[in-house]
Amino acid sequence: MRCWWAGSISASRLRVFVYGTLKRGEINHDRYCRGVVGIEPATTLGHLYALPYGFPGLCVDETRIKATGTSDYLADTELQYDAQLISAATLAMHLDTVYGELLTFDDPETSLPEIDALEGYTPGENSFYWRTLYPVETSGKHVLAWLYHIPRPTGEYLPGGRWPIS
Repeated sequence: MRCWWAGSISASRLRVFVYGTLKRGEINHDRYCRGVVGIEPATTLGHLYALPYGFPGLCVDETRIKATGTSDYLADTELQYDAQLISAATLAMHLDTVYGELLTFDDPETSLPEIDALEGYTPGENSFYWRTLYPVETSGKHVLAWLYHIPRPTGEYLPGGRWPIS
């Protein structure tokens, strides 16, 4: 049985999987990721779309979502390490590998509200993106990380799972 938790970083550190404008070298990275303490290449499973606004959107498998983000940013950070949520998963063949980066922050009460605002996410409300806890793979380890996804497919489907298209 494969575990989705790597347990290699402190439970006070926030992990966020990014696949668009928050990646290194992209337009929003310097402004919103200045408190980042770690960046690793990472992947997740889903379907990636180029939205007509100049940024991407990710559709995920709702059965893999472990939690939805709240306005209690410290509790959300600790939730990444909750053993009750950690489980083995069967890889769904219909999902694509989506490429991005796993960002680690040590200031969730500052970083998460700023990124929520950028992504148009308001906990408990109908939002453009939803922040959910979802399985991510990095350096051969499986971890839970927060990511932002769109509720339904829209825009141009990117079957290669990479944005921008290179």
